[in-house]
Amino acid sequence: MANAVRDNPERRRFELDAGGQIAFANYRRNGDVVTIMHTEVPRHINGQGIGTALVRGALDLLRAEGAKVVPLCPFVGAFIARHAEYADLLA
Repeated sequence: MANAVRDNPERRRFELDAGGQIAFANYRRNGDVVTIMHTEVPRHINGQGIGTALVRGALDLLRAEGAKVVPLCPFVGAFIARHAEYADLLA
């Protein structure tokens, strides 16, 4: 299955369509380092794995482009801590 997460560089965020809404992760780029500052999932679909899918998809996109990640967002930091296969992305 293809990654449903997309980069929206104009809005500086990764996006995932979910339940007719958009879940997103805001970021800031500095060369090949991407700081993920905040993730947001619409309240009525919280707890359904949308945030996890969003973060996994965003990290997969960043890995594919050779970027490193600074997880200022606590959710992203906790995800990476629980999924050691993404630790190599840390800047």
